[in-house]
Amino acid sequence: MSDSHFIGLTPDEFQRRLLAWFDRYGRKTLPWQYDKTPYRVWVSEIMLQQTQVATVIPYYERFMARFPDVHVLAKASQDEVLHLWTGLGYYARGRNLHKAAQVVVSEHGGEFPVHSLDAMAGLPGIGRSTAGAIISISTGRRAVILDGNVKRVLTRLHGVEGWPGKPKVERVLWELADRYTPETRLPDYSQAMMDLGATLCSRGKPSCAICPFEDVCVAHARGEERRFPESKPKKSLPERHTQMLLLQDPQGKVLLEQRPPTGLWGGLWCFPQFETREALRAWLDTHVPGAELAPAWSAFTHTFSHFRLVIVPQPVRCRQVMAINEAGSLWYDPGQPASVGLAAPVKELLGRLNQLRRSDSHDHLTKESAP
Repeated sequence: MSDSHFIGLTPDEFQRRLLAWFDRYGRKTLPWQYDKTPYRVWVSEIMLQQTQVATVIPYYERFMARFPDVHVLAKASQDEVLHLWTGLGYYARGRNLHKAAQVVVSEHGGEFPVHSLDAMAGLPGIGRSTAGAIISISTGRRAVILDGNVKRVLTRLHGVEGWPGKPKVERVLWELADRYTPETRLPDYSQAMMDLGATLCSRGKPSCAICPFEDVCVAHARGEERRFPESKPKKSLPERHTQMLLLQDPQGKVLLEQRPPTGLWGGLWCFPQFETREALRAWLDTHVPGAELAPAWSAFTHTFSHFRLVIVPQPVRCRQVMAINEAGSLWYDPGQPASVGLAAPVKELLGRLNQLRRSDSHDHLTKESAP
């Protein structure tokens, strides 16, 4: 690594400043900071990937209440796991969490392989940095972390040029992270690095005036805090279109289908989707003859990392209860919801359908009671 990436601060001084700040200001009462078992730390680290602490806390508490240990999680169905993940986003995390629990039970006797960074990093959904966080926080052993918060701190502190996703830039950051990682107080150090990035050295408005490294930060000295870390080169996102069939029976139940285990919304339950309105109509003619198409709702866009999906919701009512026995289908009652995982747009549309159902019921009762 080039000497140009070093600042006038020894690892010992860096650690002293960071831990002094953490002792005074760090977060020490988060739910996963009690009883720091590898299981509890692992669940929190996966949930915290690309998700704010305030959002994660209620999900974490519900998840731990239902799945208090890795054995209970491994025995659960994927549907139940994704049901408790609904709304947290990035559902591959939930699927990988479930797979990793099964691997830990079947291949490691229910004990996380915290003795080996490679073994931990080899579990589904766990990379090098997450493995390091689990090991350092739950065992106190030395392991290096480099999550998004730590990357932001190090790129600003050293003025590291380039997008951190590039292998060359990432190598520099791993070397810096390793250089600063101490031999003692590993749980506090790892938490402190993540806290510093999440609270003071935040993406939008860093609080440089109260940062323990304000006097040695390269980005701050240049007045270029917002430039670091450099963003991923932007590509124009392609656009896809889908028709979502909101098929309700006379009782207000809605037809849902389970998505394939991999790919878009893998394993989640969604409305049947069609590329065109004609394809939707043809499916109805075959499966639900006589169904009544209401006016389509306004289209809206759901953005993924690699494309935008334009969704047209198409409400349809069938005149009688339909027995659609296709595998991977269910009639979902919004009033008594099943414990299944739902894609975010589906959850939103189900809420709207349920609201309209209650409104229609109220209007009907009002008309009946009128003199």
